[in-house]
Amino acid sequence: MTDAKQQANEATKTLAGRAGEEGTVVLDAKGLRALAHPVRVQLVGLLRKHGPSTATRLAERLGVNSGTASYHLRQLGAAGFVEEDTARGNARERWWRAVHRTTVLNDRGLADREPEAALAYLQAITATYTLRTQQTLNELHTMPHAWRGTFDMSDWILRLTPEETSTLRRELEEVLGRYRRDDPEQAASAPEGAERVSVITQILPELDTAAPVEES
Repeated sequence: MTDAKQQANEATKTLAGRAGEEGTVVLDAKGLRALAHPVRVQLVGLLRKHGPSTATRLAERLGVNSGTASYHLRQLGAAGFVEEDTARGNARERWWRAVHRTTVLNDRGLADREPEAALAYLQAITATYTLRTQQTLNELHTMPHAWRGTFDMSDWILRLTPEETSTLRRELEEVLGRYRRDDPEQAASAPEGAERVSVITQILPELDTAAPVEES
């Protein structure tokens, strides 16, 4: 086996292992279509980040009306991404919680079968990441100096093969895997001074040549 093929296989194994982690959902066509909306992506993200909440409280965070939030929560519930928290809810107010901690899209053929849904989902993710970055920038000047010094926005322009790029992705995931995951249920047990830190990775191929046209 060549080094390039071995590197690609290792990257695939890492992604497959991540998909097998407890609390991880692997997107299928139904799930992809359900998440192909920026409000739904943000709702799932808020419930994972902050724990159970109501449509009213989530709507306030997102700047939408409660009816909109409630509608999208019901759609997410039907798709299995959120569920009612019956221990908290009452006759007047429904509480919702996330079913999973992580979402993985690792079916390469799914994007080909569902191109519009895949594009809409990835655009929703991009919009969410941009919003989170802007929120941090807006709050940066009020943060303690110690935290201001940790902020970073950097980019590296590399020239890699697909196999090398897959290896880079795997190695980045291995580094992040060594650190404590944020979990609202375990936040109290984190070391003193620990806060939530978002690390957003983007690997963006910029091809100089167009892909060859496949013969029918």
